[in-house]
Amino acid sequence: MHYKNFVIACIISAITALLLFYFSASMGKHAFFLFLNNDYGLFADYFFKFYTHLGDGSIWILFLILFIKYRKKYIPFLISAFIISTLLVQICKYIILPDEPRPITAIQPTSLIHVVEGIDVHTTSTFPSGHTAAAFSYFFIACLFVANPWVIVIGFIYAALAGYSRIYIAQHFPFDVAAGIVTAIIAVGLSILVQQFFEKKR
Repeated sequence: MHYKNFVIACIISAITALLLFYFSASMGKHAFFLFLNNDYGLFADYFFKFYTHLGDGSIWILFLILFIKYRKKYIPFLISAFIISTLLVQICKYIILPDEPRPITAIQPTSLIHVVEGIDVHTTSTFPSGHTAAAFSYFFIACLFVANPWVIVIGFIYAALAGYSRIYIAQHFPFDVAAGIVTAIIAVGLSILVQQFFEKKR
């Protein structure tokens, strides 16, 4: 594992999350969302409508296939990253804050919100952003297994755009995206410890 790439990626991502938390607090959660949820035209609508799927949980399956073929030794790490990330997101969404309103419910009038045509905008269980947590988890995993430092730049752009897409299509507040980033840091960090435990057992 390339821990240097991972640590740098975590630092950059943590700073991003802190900035999102800060502006959410200083500007107000709703105002900061509206500031970022702009209508950038038809191309942006189509781009983010489809790009947001790069944070889907189904990409874990692609990682599993790659790990089975090339990195069997690290399958405990991958599985634990998936389980921990999923549990953290689902517990927050449906047990700790089950009725936390999403932008379309919390902000009135709803005409202030830019909504992308064809998107089923959810109304509750906003915290944290599961798509962001998944995208940043994929980013951190790539940093751990790709030696080239460019993976940090390319991976961060990929994950950050996935996070922003959740704001652009009005599914989440920036605050939720920041929490998704933190969730990914925790999940992947704990999964490294799980992998080390399995290696010691061997």
